[in-house]
Parts: sequence; C-alpha cells; structure tokens
Amino acid sequence: MAAFEKAKLRIWRADASVEGSGEFKEYAVETYPGMVVLDAIHEVQAKQEPDLAVRWNCKAGRCGSCSAEINGKPKLLCMTRMTAYEPGSTITVTPMKTFPLIKDLVTDVSHNYRVAKKILPLKPRAKEADGTWRMQQEDIERIQEFRKCIECFLCQDVCHVLRDHDKKENFAGPRFMIALAGLDMHPLDTIDRRPMIKEEAGIGYCNITRCCTEVCPEHIVITDNAIIPLKERVADDFYDPVRWVLNKVFPPKHKKSLPIVPSQAAKK
Repeated sequence: MAAFEKAKLRIWRADASVEGSGEFKEYAVETYPGMVVLDAIHEVQAKQEPDLAVRWNCKAGRCGSCSAEINGKPKLLCMTRMTAYEPGSTITVTPMKTFPLIKDLVTDVSHNYRVAKKILPLKPRAKEADGTWRMQQEDIERIQEFRKCIECFLCQDVCHVLRDHDKKENFAGPRFMIALAGLDMHPLDTIDRRPMIKEEAGIGYCNITRCCTEVCPEHIVITDNAIIPLKERVADDFYDPVRWVLNKVFPPKHKKSLPIVPSQAAKK
C-alpha cells in the first residue's frame, strides 16, 4: 500500500447505553508506510470521529488491550499491518463477539478476571535441607511457554464453547487452561488442581478444534501443549479404574486436593 493512498475502513459503531444503537460506518483514511490498523483507527478518532471508542495501551503487542476482529478474524489491532489487505479493499473492524459490548470496539472482558481470581497461585513444597528447590530443566521448559500469555483474550473470543454456546459459567476457556496447565505441570506445586480442572473449569467441554492456538499472537500451542495433556491427566485420575484405586491407596506425594467451588450456574 503506497504512502498517502486512501484506505477504506468499515467500523462498528454502537453504545450499550443507547437502546437500538449499532451500525457500520465507513471512513477513508490516508495511509503511510508501516501503518497498522490501530493507527488507522487513531486517524479516524483524530480527524473524523473523536468519540470513537477503542481500547489500547502499549501499541507494541505486549499489553493485549487492542483485541478486536478484523474482517471477521480475531487480531491485535496494533500488530496487523494495513499492507496485509488488498489495496482499495474495505477493512471491516468489529469488537470481540464473545464479550458484551460497551461502546464501539470496546467490550466488557471482566468475566476473565473473575475466572482468574478462582485460580489459586503456586503453592510450592518445602525447600530442601540446604534451603533450595531442585527441579528438572525439562519440567521448567515445558511450562515456560504458558508464561508468554499477554491476556489479549483472543483465544477466549474465538473459543466455540464460549462464543457459540455461552458456557462462560461452566468453562474457564483456553486462556485459563494454560494457566492451570502451568500450575498442574509445575514440579513444585503442592495443590491438586485436577478436580477444579474437571468440574469448575469444565475441561470436558473443549472439543479441541485448535482455533485458540491459531489466533494466539504469542504462538502458544494452547491445544496440544496444555489442553490435551490436561484432558489426559483428568481422564487418568477420574476414569481409569486402576489409577483411581492407586491414588486412593497411595495419594500423590506432594499434591493436596482443593474443595470444588460450585459454579454460579449451579448455585442458581
């Protein structure tokens, strides 16, 4: 896309506080080399629509704030270049579909923070006699990937269970499956999180379509490296009769079970 060429943006404009609002509006924006979609949104704000709402912070793909859908695909606005689209084509920008709309491109993602509060932090076992912890390098490397998450919630947005079946109260979603995987696989953690993973986080709802992996801007292999191993561990603990008997007779050395907190849906 050449410098100063006009680009066409089609942006969803709506306000949750105004009943019946919601429509697409088209804007023409002058482009320049290196321009990203967030820059184009800012151009619209600065010169045409000062009340256009968009959430952003770092503009460097680190904060995860500017999540939206571009031509129907969940993306970070700040990491999507205008040159990724054909010159002269209309670029459609809409808010994340899975979460309630607040205004224009801004959605209410507070549900994710409520889920996060239910996950207890790492509770390490006691240190060795010399005052240190010892772990295998391969155990640490396995979970290091999950720490790259920037909480953009694009995986939550594209998840069929949350998006199409509205199971927010029964299914934690991919972002929190990697959080739980990072804790369950941690060699020092002493909490048995598998009852929570099975019941409250609802891992059984995931049908492993890998759509969450496809949209992750940090390229975390969510499905294969986190969700599938958790499914296997839960299946072993709760549905393998031999493993079930062994766990009863010989409980895991360091893990301590947590009580299951009923979901909001169950309480109703």
